[in-house]
Amino acid sequence: MTRWALLFEYDGTPFVGWQRQAVGISVQGVMEEAASHLVNRTPVAVTGAGRTDSGVHAAGQVAHLDLPSSLGGQQQMTARRLRDALNYHMKPHPIAVLAAAAVADKWSARFSAINRRYRYRILNRAARPALDQGRVWHVKHDLDLDRMREAALMLMGRHDFTSFRASACQAKSPIRTLDRLELCRDGGVIDIHVEARSFLHHQVRNIVGTLKLVGEGKWTPAQVATALEARDRAAAGPTAPPDGLFLMEVGYETDPFIEPPD
Repeated sequence: MTRWALLFEYDGTPFVGWQRQAVGISVQGVMEEAASHLVNRTPVAVTGAGRTDSGVHAAGQVAHLDLPSSLGGQQQMTARRLRDALNYHMKPHPIAVLAAAAVADKWSARFSAINRRYRYRILNRAARPALDQGRVWHVKHDLDLDRMREAALMLMGRHDFTSFRASACQAKSPIRTLDRLELCRDGGVIDIHVEARSFLHHQVRNIVGTLKLVGEGKWTPAQVATALEARDRAAAGPTAPPDGLFLMEVGYETDPFIEPPD
């Protein structure tokens, strides 16, 4: 058996999320079904680096799976063959494997990761989105980016993020360290870049929902610090919709995809 790392992207709109569910189509389920075609429909487990929610997208998700070194005892499996075969069997679902790489048997897409980077995109203009429908949070009223940046500073570093995690979050500890929380504007688009080793359930979306209150002038930046200190989900702002959230990159000590995709 060979363990393979996969780098892939997907549009999360039609899926119930990354994780296989009893009802609905999941990214994991589609990938596992595709992989089973390569081994005579034998079940194949695919482990992801992160569990994105329904409607959340990915530009740089990573997963791993174990497959026999050859197909049918004859054709040698290669990174290119695996990538192309999975992409073929996943059609017409909006998932595309960008690269595959053989890794050590104990390597894990989830537990070997040292950081994860998300981007949340807000379309801040009066006109509704046409080209980016389903991939942005449309906010009509002008947002004050400077105030949002000031509030973001309150959340940088290591904190108890109880106020910013979902009530159903199963993480053992609410302590997380935000290494990056950066906001930038390009015309009518505000991009919020967030990076940490790991995140709590809904943490990024709850942060974005709270920063929006500041940008609208409904909250002061100081109120974000107060919400953080409260350690109570009810103290922070609303959960931003999933549409604007993208998992952009998963980092590892050694990049398994060091060779550029061909």
